Amino acid sequence: MRRTWTILAVVSAMALAGCGGEGDGGTAAESGGSAPGGSGEVTTVRVGAIPIVDVAPLYLGQQVGIFEEHGLEVEPFLAQGGAAIVPAVVTGEAQFGFSNITSLLQAEARNIPLGLVAPGPGATGDPADDFAAVIVAADSPIQDAADLAGRTVAINSINNISDTVVRETVRQAGGDPESIRFTELAFPNMPAAVAGGQVDAAFAVEPFATVGESQGLRAVASPYTQTDPDLSVAGYFTSDAYAAENPEIVQQFADAMRESQQYALDNPEEVRDVLGTYTEIAPEVAAELTLPNFQTEINREAVQKLLDLGVADGIIPDGVDLANIFVE
Repeated sequence: MRRTWTILAVVSAMALAGCGGEGDGGTAAESGGSAPGGSGEVTTVRVGAIPIVDVAPLYLGQQVGIFEEHGLEVEPFLAQGGAAIVPAVVTGEAQFGFSNITSLLQAEARNIPLGLVAPGPGATGDPADDFAAVIVAADSPIQDAADLAGRTVAINSINNISDTVVRETVRQAGGDPESIRFTELAFPNMPAAVAGGQVDAAFAVEPFATVGESQGLRAVASPYTQTDPDLSVAGYFTSDAYAAENPEIVQQFADAMRESQQYALDNPEEVRDVLGTYTEIAPEVAAELTLPNFQTEINREAVQKLLDLGVADGIIPDGVDLANIFVE
């Protein structure tokens, strides 16, 4: 990452709407800890996260001691999206944050000094069983992705990763993606809106896709997997300034996060158990929902695909240098 740290970037970060979520939902406090050394010192890092299935490895890694083995103590703070997380990381109130890939591409386009350091959730590769799905009413005439053309589809944040992958899925199925009418709706409200006919369909992530199906709704598409079977959906980021000043800590975090992702892959029941420590997902729902593919590496080809699709759909300006998205 080779950009200048400026007050303008901080202001831009606070105004960044594309990093997802319906509100702040939390604030970042001061971080503690000390720099790592050779005497077993532990560095405390604050990490902005969202109360969803996707960040389970972060909590699991802390719980089973993976971060401690890498000289870190993680203090997560929960927010509804980037409206709180991005400014906290940019201003140094938090050292790391969680975001979907499209939001980070949009941040790069606005010269906000952030970069990916570790992978997050990815598509499962199984279109019949992914951790996000387009759901419709049981008696809906919509039978597949092509039928979404001309329909009203609820997504959680307009001009972000959700409309990108829904459009691409409709495009691949032979439908007209430009004819879709997107409406913004919080994930928890999607099943009721579909069942009540307020929208024709909704692109819901877990656990809301499973909740919807338990109420009689049908899944007709899996846009993450259908866009790319190995799609990198989200990841963990830091600021350019923090990465430049603390390369060892950034490497420790990246290594611990990858190890935590692998642990989550190997121990899905522990993932389901840890959900109850930071979300309100009921145990019976946690037992049934589809878990993401907790990736151990970011799929750069998939990131390029999201960039290309975002440019084609007009939600990311042309000219973004993909190399600047990653902290090397």
